[in-house]
Amino acid sequence: MSVDTAEELVQALRANDERPYGKQRTVTAEELAEAAEQLSEAGRLDDPQLLVVALFDLQEAYTYDAEQRKSPVVFAKVLKLWDTKPEAFNEWARTQLFWRFKWVASALRGLPEVPLAAVRRWDEEMRSRYTKAELGLQPYYAQRFYLAWHLDGPGGDAVADAFELWAGRPRTRYSDCVACELRSRADFHAHRGDDARALEIWKPVLDGESTCSEEPWSSHAHALLPFVRAGRLDEARSSHLVGYRFSRGKSAQTTEVGLHLEFCTLTRNEARGLEILAENRDLWATEGNPLGLLNFRGGVELLLTRLDADGHGALPVSGPPGENWTVASLLAHVHAQNAELAARFDARNGTDGVGARLRARLAQQPLLAEPLALGVRVPGLPEQSGARTPAPAPVRPAAAEAPQNLVELVCRARELYRAGHPDADALWLRVAERIEAEGFVLPDDAELGPLALLRAEVAQQRASDAMENRDRATARAEMERAVAHFAEAGREDRRIAAQARLAVVDAEPEDGATDWAALDRLRDAAVSLRATDPEADSDSLLTVLQSRTYAAHHALYRATQGAEAAEEAPGPRTAAAAAAQPSAASNASNPGEADVPAPPSPALPVSPMEQAAARFEAENTAFLQAAAEFGLRHRVSLALQYRADVAARQGRLDEADAALQEALRLLEEVQQPWRAPRALVLLGQIRVQQQRPQQAVEAFHRALGEAARWPDPSFPYGPAHSMLGQACAMSGDQHGAIRALTEAASRFDRGGDPEQATTVRLNLANLLRRSGRTADAVAVLESAVADADATGLDTTTSPSGGWGRLRAQLQLDLARGLEALDEHRDAAEEFLRLADAVADWEDQDVHTMAACEATVALGEAGLPDAARAALERALASHAVAPRPDQMAATLREFARQRMEADGADALEEALARIAESERVGADAVAAGHDVNPWFVTGSAHYERGRAYAEAQRPEEALAAFEESIALYAAVGREAEEPRAESLRLAAIVEAGPLGRRDAALQRLTAGITRCEQAGLPQAAKILTGLRDRVAAQRN
Repeated sequence: MSVDTAEELVQALRANDERPYGKQRTVTAEELAEAAEQLSEAGRLDDPQLLVVALFDLQEAYTYDAEQRKSPVVFAKVLKLWDTKPEAFNEWARTQLFWRFKWVASALRGLPEVPLAAVRRWDEEMRSRYTKAELGLQPYYAQRFYLAWHLDGPGGDAVADAFELWAGRPRTRYSDCVACELRSRADFHAHRGDDARALEIWKPVLDGESTCSEEPWSSHAHALLPFVRAGRLDEARSSHLVGYRFSRGKSAQTTEVGLHLEFCTLTRNEARGLEILAENRDLWATEGNPLGLLNFRGGVELLLTRLDADGHGALPVSGPPGENWTVASLLAHVHAQNAELAARFDARNGTDGVGARLRARLAQQPLLAEPLALGVRVPGLPEQSGARTPAPAPVRPAAAEAPQNLVELVCRARELYRAGHPDADALWLRVAERIEAEGFVLPDDAELGPLALLRAEVAQQRASDAMENRDRATARAEMERAVAHFAEAGREDRRIAAQARLAVVDAEPEDGATDWAALDRLRDAAVSLRATDPEADSDSLLTVLQSRTYAAHHALYRATQGAEAAEEAPGPRTAAAAAAQPSAASNASNPGEADVPAPPSPALPVSPMEQAAARFEAENTAFLQAAAEFGLRHRVSLALQYRADVAARQGRLDEADAALQEALRLLEEVQQPWRAPRALVLLGQIRVQQQRPQQAVEAFHRALGEAARWPDPSFPYGPAHSMLGQACAMSGDQHGAIRALTEAASRFDRGGDPEQATTVRLNLANLLRRSGRTADAVAVLESAVADADATGLDTTTSPSGGWGRLRAQLQLDLARGLEALDEHRDAAEEFLRLADAVADWEDQDVHTMAACEATVALGEAGLPDAARAALERALASHAVAPRPDQMAATLREFARQRMEADGADALEEALARIAESERVGADAVAAGHDVNPWFVTGSAHYERGRAYAEAQRPEEALAAFEESIALYAAVGREAEEPRAESLRLAAIVEAGPLGRRDAALQRLTAGITRCEQAGLPQAAKILTGLRDRVAAQRN
C-alpha cells in the first residue's frame, strides 16, 4: 500500500477501521504502521499522534486476529513513545495506553515461551505505571487473579485469595468492562462447583443489560455447561444458538468455539459438533494465540474421543488443511499436540495446572441420557461398520423376563398380543429367530400348534411392523404369507381376518380404491363361520369389521378433503396401525355368543361425499355394536375413536370430545394404558379447536407421557410435539411452546421428514422472534436454509431452479431476522437471493417485495449503488406486480438513507424519489389498487420536510411538515399519530434553526391537548418533554 502523505495515512486508517477483524485488516494495519513510522522518521508527520494511532490500530488488529505474540512488541513501541514524546498522546491515546497494559499481560500469559518471571515483571510494571499515574490498582489485581488461575486452576486457595483481592476492590476507570468482569466472576464460581451462584451473577449479561463488543456472546459460551448441570436446558439451548452465531469463524473466539464443541459433546449432539468443526477450519491456523488454540483443541479432542469411543473412528472429519482426516487420525494428532502444548505451559509455570485442567476436561462424560434438541437441523452420524450398536431402550419386565422355553415364549407372546401390549413385538422377534434357525425342529406340544400357525403369526407381526413404517410393499407380501400359512394351519377364521387386513393395505393412498365386494365376501364368510363353527375365533369377525371401518374412514377423507388430506389424516391410530395392527384379541377364547348382522347397505345419497359418510356411519356402527356385544371394550374404544375423528373433522366438536372421553374411560377399565396415547393426541387436537388450550396441553402431555412409558416406534411424536407447541402458544406459555416445537423439529428430523421439520422450524423461529429472541430465531433459520440448500427442499422444476413457497418463506424470514439484528449486509444478500430465486414465478408479488426489502437493507449497509440498482429492480417488478404501499415506503426510505449519508449533496435525488413515491400512490389509486392514499401523500410531505431539514433549508422543511400536518388533520382520528410526529419535527425546526421558540411552544401546547383528547398518552408525553426543553432554552 502506497501512503506518501499524512492525509493519505488518515484516510487509509479510517478505511481500515471499517473492515472486520481478520487477515486483511491485520495486513493493512501492518503496512500502515510501517508507513507511519517512515513518515515520522522523515519528518513528514505534522501530527505525531498519527504514529500512535497507527500503532494502536496494529496492536488491536493483532489482538483480535489471534496474533498475541506480536501484540507486546507493538505495545513496547507505544510505551517508548510515551516515555520520550508524551505530547504525542492526547486524552484518548493516554486512555488507550493504560487500558492496553491488560492486553499485554493477557498475551504474555498465553505464550509458553515467555518465562514466568517475565510475566510477573510485566504485571509489576503495570502496577508501577498505574501507581505513578495515580490510577486505581483494581485492574492490576485482576491480572494477578488471572495469573493465579492460569497457574493453579480455580480450585486452589491461592486463586481464591487472588479472587478476593480483586473482586473486593472498587472498580476504576481502567477496570475491564462490567460485562467482562461479571463473566470472570461467574466463571470462577462455576469452576468451583457453584453453578447457581455463577448463573445469578451472569444474569445481567445474558439478559443483555450489560454488554460490550464481546458480551453477552462470550458469556453464552462459558455458561453452557452450568445451565445444563442446573437443568436449565432451554437457556442452555438458547445460549448455544445465540453465542455460536457470534463466535463462528472468529479467530479471537477460539476458546468460545471450543466451549461450544464441548457442549455439543456432553449433550450428545456429536453430529452438531462435527458441523461446528467443519465451519471453523481456519481456527487450526491460530498459532499466534497458543492458549486459545489449546482451549479450542481441547473441545475438539473431547468430541473426537467420544466419537471414537462410540465406534466412529473411521468417520471422515474436517481438520487442519492439507490432509484427509478421520476421527481416529485427527484424534491422535490433536491428542499429541494438546499434550505437548500443555506440558510446555506447565514447564514454564512450574505447576501442572494447565495439564490437569485439560485432563479433567477430557474425562467428562455426557450430562444427558438423550440428545438435547437444539432446534437447528443436524444430520445424524452416518452408519459406520465399526460403530458401536446403540444401547437398546430399557425393556420392561414383560419382555426382559421372556422365557427361554419355546412353548412358554410363544404362549407369552400370544398373551401380550391379545392385550395389544407393545412388548409383544419383541417376543415375536424372538419366536421368529427360533423357528427360522437352521435345523429347527418344532416340539410336539399342543399349545404351540402346527409350524404353519407360528409362521403365520410371525408373518402377521412383520406385516404390522412394515405398515407402521409405511412400507406397504413389505406389508402386503408378509400378509400374503400370513394368509397362506393360516390356511395351511387350518385356521380359516384367522385366514379370513388376515385376508381382510390384506384387502385394506392400500386403502390410504390417493388411488387406494377399496374392493368392497371382496370385503363383503369376507364379512359374510366370517358371519357364516361363526354360525357353523362355535370354536371359530370371534375376534376374527371383529377384525373384518374393523378393516371395513378403516377403509370407509379413508374413503370418506378422500371424498371430502382429497388425497392429500387422506394421507395426513391421523385418525384414532395412524393408517398403518389401523390397517395392519394385528387384532388386540386374536386367539382369545370366545367371550360369548352373539348374532352379528351385516350392516345394511346404505341408500345411495346424492353426492360421493354423502355416500362415503353414510358408508362410514354404517360400518362404524356395525363395528361398535359387535364389539359391545362380544364384550371387547378395547374394540369399542377403537370404534369410538374413529367416530370422534370423523365428528371432529365435520365440526361436531362436542360430540367428538364426548366419544373420546368414553373411549379413554373404557381403556382405563380394561387397564390397557398403552392404547391411550393416540386417543389423547386426538383429544388434544379437538380441545385446540374448542379454544380450550390449557386442557389441550394437558391431553398432549398425557399422550407423550404414556407414549414414553409404553414405547411405540409408530407413535407420531413429531406431530404430537408440534401440536403441543401450538396449544402452549395459545395458552400463553411461550417457553413451553418453544420447547415443544424444538423437540418436534428434532423428531421430524429423526423420522426423515425434512419438509415437516422445516415447517416446524419456521413456526419455531416466528415464535422465538415474537418472544424477543431474534438471534435464536436467526440461528434456527440459518440452519434450516443450509439444510434446504443441501437437500433441495421444496424446489420447483423451473428453468432457473427457483424455489417453492415453503423455501421462499424460509429465506424471507431469515432475511428479515438478520435485518432486525442490524446485520444489514447479510440481510441484503438473503433478500437478493430470494429475489433471484423467485424472479421467474408467474406471480411476481414476492419478487417485488424482496427487491423492496433488499433496497432498504443495502442502504442500511452503506451500499448506495447496490441499493439504487435494487430500487430500479423493485420499480420494474412493481410495474408488473404492484405493491404500492411498500413501493412508496421503499422510495421514501431510500431518500432518507441518502440524506443521512450525504446531506445536502443528496437533496436533489432524495426529493426526486419522494416525488416518485407520490406518483406510485396516485397511479395505484387510478388503477383501483388497494392503497392508503392519505398515508402515502402525508408520508411524502413528512419525508420531504426531513430532507429539507437535513439540507439546512428550514423554511422549506417547515412548509413540508405543515402540509403533512394539514393532511393528517383532515383525515381524523386514524391519522393522529403521524400528525403528532409531523408536529414534533415542525416544532424542532421552528425552535431551532428558525429561532421561533414562541411559535414552537404554541404549536406543541396545542398538539399535546389534541393527543390527550385522541387517547395518545405516549405521544402527548413526548411532545410535553420537547415543550419543556424548548421552554428551558427560551428562558
